[in-house]
Amino acid sequence: QVELVESGGGLVQAGDSLQLSCAASGRTFSSYAMAWGWFRQAPGKEREFVAASSKSAVNVAYADSVKGRFTISRDNAKNTVYLQMNSLKPEDTAVYYCATGPARGGGTWYVPRRGNEYEYWGQGTQVTVSS
Repeated sequence: QVELVESGGGLVQAGDSLQLSCAASGRTFSSYAMAWGWFRQAPGKEREFVAASSKSAVNVAYADSVKGRFTISRDNAKNTVYLQMNSLKPEDTAVYYCATGPARGGGTWYVPRRGNEYEYWGQGTQVTVSS
């Protein structure tokens, strides 16, 4: 069983920064073999892709709405992925979810952007950006 625990959410003002963390645990879990992703869901809206990292960690992808402001990174030794969020905007307000999985449909370079490409999900952490 794999468990993902997120942290770092909170209430900030527009223009501020936050860093989300997501740590995975499980007897056989290894971040080295996993792609990682961040998704978010605002009230009344569908879950949307935010950022992702390929298994190799060489390739990353971002939603256009966060490109240039958010950065995904990972520490495989700690089985942890991060989302650094800068220049936050009120429209970034949402519950943020991390996800991971072996991305069997692609190679080590493949960056999964769809939720159904991930097997394990965190419980979500609230990010609220006030104007």
